[in-house]
Amino acid sequence: MLRTLVLGGTRSGKSAYAEGMLDADAPVLYVATARGVDPDADPEWADRVAVHRARRPAGWRTVEDADLPAVLDAHPGEPVLVDDLATWVTGLLDDAGWERDAPSVDAARVSLTAAVGRCAGTLVLVSAEVGLGVVPSTSAGRRFRDELGAVNQALAAVCDEVWLLVAGVPLRLR
Repeated sequence: MLRTLVLGGTRSGKSAYAEGMLDADAPVLYVATARGVDPDADPEWADRVAVHRARRPAGWRTVEDADLPAVLDAHPGEPVLVDDLATWVTGLLDDAGWERDAPSVDAARVSLTAAVGRCAGTLVLVSAEVGLGVVPSTSAGRRFRDELGAVNQALAAVCDEVWLLVAGVPLRLR
């Protein structure tokens, strides 16, 4: 059993690095957290998703599900890659109307942390590190940064390894 959290900024290489931690020839459950996006409404996002999909080995199964604790609990012992927690947090905040201190967001963080702690197989979690930049100028931006930071801290506490990707270079934090 090995639970790993891979953090990094935008275009840091965190997703590709996380994917490389798993055997490309073995079955892996790839949990994509991005919610359905209309490719006509946001072609740039659709292109990003297409790049991620094309990079996945053919033998990996993809699940698109926002209920991460349920997915993790339903696949005990199976190698799992979750990419990524920033989009998961965005969905939680969307569902909560971007309300500050929304109980549903806190409950989701606690539930995910518990599920990761119970995970009996190899688990690789990918998340953005957004706390190193400027303070966002909007309330929503600060809310997102704060919530994602709380998720990252909680998950780092229950993971066996934590990595930070900077300019494509992996730095082992634990």
